[in-house]
Amino acid sequence: MTTAPGRPVDPRPPVDPGPPVDPASAGAAAGAARALLDALGPEQREALRGGALDDPRRREWTYVDGRHPGLVLGDLDGGAREAALALLATAGDARDGGSGVVAGALELERVRQQLAAEQREAGTPLDPASLEGRDDPDPYALRLEGDPADGAWAWRVSGHHLAVHVTLVEARVHVTPHFVGAQPAVVPRGPRAGWRLLGPEEDLARDVLAALDGDRLAVARPSGTAPADVLTGTDPVADPEVLPRGLAHRDMPPVAQRSLEALVQRYLARAPAAYAAACWEEVLADGLGGVELTWLGSLERGEGHYYAVRAPSLLLELDDTQHGADHVHTVWRHLRDDFGGDLLREHLRAQH
Repeated sequence: MTTAPGRPVDPRPPVDPGPPVDPASAGAAAGAARALLDALGPEQREALRGGALDDPRRREWTYVDGRHPGLVLGDLDGGAREAALALLATAGDARDGGSGVVAGALELERVRQQLAAEQREAGTPLDPASLEGRDDPDPYALRLEGDPADGAWAWRVSGHHLAVHVTLVEARVHVTPHFVGAQPAVVPRGPRAGWRLLGPEEDLARDVLAALDGDRLAVARPSGTAPADVLTGTDPVADPEVLPRGLAHRDMPPVAQRSLEALVQRYLARAPAAYAAACWEEVLADGLGGVELTWLGSLERGEGHYYAVRAPSLLLELDDTQHGADHVHTVWRHLRDDFGGDLLREHLRAQH
């Protein structure tokens, strides 16, 4: 669908006032960023600095394994490391596990590397079904864009199975695109045996399906084949039209509706409490009835599956098909607020 030849429709909703003012979260982030800058030498400060806020390349992002541009967490110690971890913690609300999912991704990567090291020491070939990836202490890169002393600035962290983009505009906090992966999906042994970093994200969707009768399940699950990854990928602007249609909240029985609501709120809990609450109010204002869940792939645990949740303001995806369905990808995209959205554009326009 186009408005003029060759000009695609922008899938985002119109300009909106955006998230609420959240001086506590914005202040904590700015304080941690300043502490980090103060703890670094000139070369490390240069590595930390990213591009300008109006650089269109800000929308380029990835979650694949490998070296990412920025200041590598594994190269930090002492006060610099403490400040960097404090900055990461400001991305979410610790009271509801929000910031825990970022810290959990870092911990799970260390668990994965320990499992791989144990196999090497035992002379056992590495199992590609659960131990893909390099061994590199905390292989996550942190970048600052803009100045924490200004009215608009941003930071991001990216690396193996983690890509979180936080933009702060006039004390309003945006946290998307927000990608977290888990490999292994279930820790097989050791002190964290049985740990599923992204277990609730899968279980709540399964609770929805379990409450559906055959006809409704057929609408929610239009195909038994799951895609190889999340369908929005690393698109600069998430397009809801790439997602298959599923079963709407209004057509679900009450128990399934409650599970779908809990699933959406589980993703929103990755954000600071004020922004999470605002996003939920936005979902309610748009109408819960139109929120759709689509499941593709197997219904059996341990077999490849995918789901998407589609609402007027956001997209959620989970894919667990790679390496024997022991390799989970999840992403939250906001159709207005990704990378600061309209509020950042209006701020930059006013400054110039």
